[in-house]
Amino acid sequence: MARNMQPVLKRCRTLGISPAVMGYNKSSNRNPGAQKRTKKSEYAMQLNEKQKVKFVYGVLEKQFRMYYEKAAKMPGKTGDNLMSLVERRLDNVVFRLGLASTRREARQLVNHGHFTVNGKRVNIPSYLVNAGDVIAVSEKSAGATRFKNMKEEDSFVTTPKWLERDKNALRGKVTALPARDDIDFEVEDHLIVELYSK
Repeated sequence: MARNMQPVLKRCRTLGISPAVMGYNKSSNRNPGAQKRTKKSEYAMQLNEKQKVKFVYGVLEKQFRMYYEKAAKMPGKTGDNLMSLVERRLDNVVFRLGLASTRREARQLVNHGHFTVNGKRVNIPSYLVNAGDVIAVSEKSAGATRFKNMKEEDSFVTTPKWLERDKNALRGKVTALPARDDIDFEVEDHLIVELYSK
């Protein structure tokens, strides 16, 4: 299985993303996204936006291209559909519910089968959730120290409006499909659409 092993903070600086988006609190003295070359070509801007989204969600090129093709066939704006699709990934939902501290950690926890969707164990990080789905920590995993500590901690997690979180039961519900304004970082999706539609 292909994995993205790039150093997170270095990549965040290159793409101009805040490390907080990735679930990291570490900050750097350097300006995020600061580069020697100030003026970028149109292609460079489009490529940068695509790489930013791929990096944030931990998706590789082949899969991201499939998301784009699926989004293009859906009714509505392709850019909004694309962002909604990647936001609905199970690993991202686990992260957004606060059941993992980073998307990378969420991906690993899902891979190891720690979560259920509507009572069925799912170990595919790219699984797309739908409105009404209930995501929960599996009974077998709920006794693990990691999840026990999560229950006891009173850390405040900002859950997006399309998700509902039940901290005591270590579960969450998808109340609606994510809209464009639910994305937690700035992205110009029209540049990605322009890049792929050439």
